[in-house]
Amino acid sequence: MSVETTAPAVAGAVDKEVRRLDRVIIRFAGDSGDGMQLTGDRFTSETASFGNDLSTLPNFPAEIRAPAGTLPGVSSFQLHFADHDILTPGDAPNVLVAMNPAALKANIGDLPRGAEIIVNTDEFTKRAMQKVGYATSPLEDGSLDGYHLHPVPLTTLTVEALKEFDLTRKEAERSKNMFALGLLSWMYHRPTEGTETFLRSKFAKKPDIAAANIAAFRAGWNFGETTEDFAVSYEVAPAARAFPPGVYRNISGNLALSYGLVAASRQADLPLFLGSYPITPASDILHELSKHKNFGVRTFQAEDEIAGIGAALGAAFGGSLAVTTTSGPGVALKSETIGLAVSLELPLLVVDIQRGGPSTGLPTKTEQADLLQAMYGRNGEAPVPVVAPRTPADCFDAALEAARIALAYRTPVFLLSDGYLANGSEPWRVPEVDELPDLTVRFAQGTNHTTEDGTEVFWPYKRDPHTLARPWAIPGTPGLEHRIGGIEKQDGTGNISYDPANHDFMVRTRQAKIDGIDVPDLQADDPDGARTLVLGWGSTYGPITAAVRRIRAQGGHIAQAHLRHLNPFPPNLGEVLTRYERVVIPEMNLGQLATLIRAEYLIDALSYTQVNGMPFKAEQLATALEEAIDGH
Repeated sequence: MSVETTAPAVAGAVDKEVRRLDRVIIRFAGDSGDGMQLTGDRFTSETASFGNDLSTLPNFPAEIRAPAGTLPGVSSFQLHFADHDILTPGDAPNVLVAMNPAALKANIGDLPRGAEIIVNTDEFTKRAMQKVGYATSPLEDGSLDGYHLHPVPLTTLTVEALKEFDLTRKEAERSKNMFALGLLSWMYHRPTEGTETFLRSKFAKKPDIAAANIAAFRAGWNFGETTEDFAVSYEVAPAARAFPPGVYRNISGNLALSYGLVAASRQADLPLFLGSYPITPASDILHELSKHKNFGVRTFQAEDEIAGIGAALGAAFGGSLAVTTTSGPGVALKSETIGLAVSLELPLLVVDIQRGGPSTGLPTKTEQADLLQAMYGRNGEAPVPVVAPRTPADCFDAALEAARIALAYRTPVFLLSDGYLANGSEPWRVPEVDELPDLTVRFAQGTNHTTEDGTEVFWPYKRDPHTLARPWAIPGTPGLEHRIGGIEKQDGTGNISYDPANHDFMVRTRQAKIDGIDVPDLQADDPDGARTLVLGWGSTYGPITAAVRRIRAQGGHIAQAHLRHLNPFPPNLGEVLTRYERVVIPEMNLGQLATLIRAEYLIDALSYTQVNGMPFKAEQLATALEEAIDGH
């Protein structure tokens, strides 16, 4: 983080020094009831409107309400923003806002020496500190001497600022997160109008609560402006050079994915149907799509995972762009119906927002451990294409690509996002409509086969010679009546068949259809003719790219490639892999892509793995990649 100091600027009653920074990493942390996610969201929205590049990492407990003041109950929100192109939420915070002792203890290990810590001293009671194992107050025992500590009685100041409102003390205390947001907004010169407008809208039916939150927000701003403890404020200029011209907005992965699904349905001129059952971290897609009935979107919250995908498959049979959303445990329940969709050869998008497992596992933590389940988690030979977005904004394009494949090839398609992408956010350029792909579908309209006696009939499994896709016949179309079901079908006619040769042919044909899907070649980023390639997929893109940049900035040579299509692989993947002496594959699992690469291409890929529920840190990856370059 580079710093430029300017002459003191007049800010209200006190002259304060303003320092210009190129980037900052801030982490808000507190009890799960302290509103840290809302605080982070608002700071992020104002940062996006200011024009910085940004990346976020929300992190919260799985419990609806973990015990107050305990380490398992700590919720945090990390934001990395800069005046240049960035790729990750950052390795280590420059600033920690700790609302209680648990938040301090849970996060202090991530802070580098010299970082700033803003603590709510009102919460550092003897009982609260003992609850998390502090024998003495860390604010007084010298353990924080290596940091820039700002003790602020946030609760007291908030209650004092709201004394004119007819609120109980408990009600007033709830606004302390807005006081903290105001203080940080002053420190980093964030806009304020958007937050005030948001609060008026959020509490439109409770204008007194809206006014109290705005008052607390302004009080935090004024406190920063007038107190002597904060002698310096900071500026991070907009990232004007990081973005091509266009209209931008801040967007999370789940929101981008939702918009991508709506755009796909419009480009295909098909109604969008979502059959889903709520599950973390996929539920936001159901919530968002339910708002868009005006775009022909129908959402169905089913009684369980199986009913959700059953309804979606029925909608696909009826001519809709059908989607089901879930996470890993839900995929396991949906597997039989996914196999049925393979057999029926109907388009169906299976959106898996991966999380830590097995079983219920870590519902609010990220992981990439469903790849092999997506590839092979069905009985029989039931191949399914797999597409994976690489950033939150890329979820929009990945949804369009998954829809393209499903509609063109009449197949279910897995879209593998994860919790890190789903909840994280970044700037997204809103595309023009003419930039979107044409996904127009042609339904079967009449007979397509002539029998030996000259009769014109409809064969539901007579295939397109290029895509091997079967015709999509809408129920009720005169003359297109046909049998449907899960039992093996006779080639062409779709009649039930137990003939061994026919089954062998149908199995190989379904596999050939997936193998023949048109996907673009893999592009390797290799400016220096490196001998080591780092290959990634999904959300590891940001940390890998940041690590590669660090290595190249220090004079190292390394190539990078990232997979969007995991089944089928890009046609030139084998040729790319054989160019390099070493191939390193970082994954948030125990090496699932590495297993597939070794099996498919007989490449002795080096697997670098992590399954701690958190994304890779760039510095951690850079060290591992440097060792690979050196041959260790």
